[in-house]
Amino acid sequence: MDYEQAGELKIGQVGIANLRIRSLDVPRLVEEMRSRVQRAPNMFGRAAVVIDFGGLSHAPDIASAQALLDGLRAAGVLPVALAYGTSEIEKLSQALGLPLLAKFRASYERADGVAVAEAAAPPRREAPAPAPAAEPARAPRPPAGAPPVAQASSVGMIQSAPVRSGQQIYADNRDLTVLTTVGAGAEVIADGSVHIYGPLRGRALAGAQGNAKARIFCREFHAELVAIAGRYKVLEDIPKELRGKPVQVWLEDEQIKIAALD
Repeated sequence: MDYEQAGELKIGQVGIANLRIRSLDVPRLVEEMRSRVQRAPNMFGRAAVVIDFGGLSHAPDIASAQALLDGLRAAGVLPVALAYGTSEIEKLSQALGLPLLAKFRASYERADGVAVAEAAAPPRREAPAPAPAAEPARAPRPPAGAPPVAQASSVGMIQSAPVRSGQQIYADNRDLTVLTTVGAGAEVIADGSVHIYGPLRGRALAGAQGNAKARIFCREFHAELVAIAGRYKVLEDIPKELRGKPVQVWLEDEQIKIAALD
């Protein structure tokens, strides 16, 4: 008998987005997701998504849940599972033919201390804030041997207020500079590079339209996820010795590189 397996199954960690439903407004949810995919297709296009109905007072009916799944697929993402919740959610998963995930990696802290996952809040485009009168902090110096930093093609966007949980900041066709904190559950996206002069605890995505020369710089690195031109790393993949340090992130040979800054 041939005992060699035709397929080798391994259980590992993969990057899966979590969409926590706060309001069962299917057209709005679909439009929000479509906007995300259009803004950052290399990151969100055909992304695997776990649907979490835990933000609702009760589980949706099968027809509403199926309409949401169909709409999200049409928007460009792939719902792959439901987040574990009540017995109603378990029955719903069986009716929809989707698995349940009992534990999801991305739990975030909101200001009121409630654990949430970033998803359904409508994307916000903040108007550029005026530059402060004082001399801004100098950009971190790249480590020796690293590729040269890409120059911004247009005037960059400056975000002077903290970026809080559930908030998304997007710099269209330019660099983004955040002068303070990017909180857990927050998301900053730029078509160019991202510069963060405070702690990065949420997500930072540079080169959203495919610019592989874009970079991410931050003063204090605790990122849930960093991505450049659609390639990404999550917290579990980041060396512990880099956490809390000033770092830069760039793309080299299709791989995300992270190095401490002097």
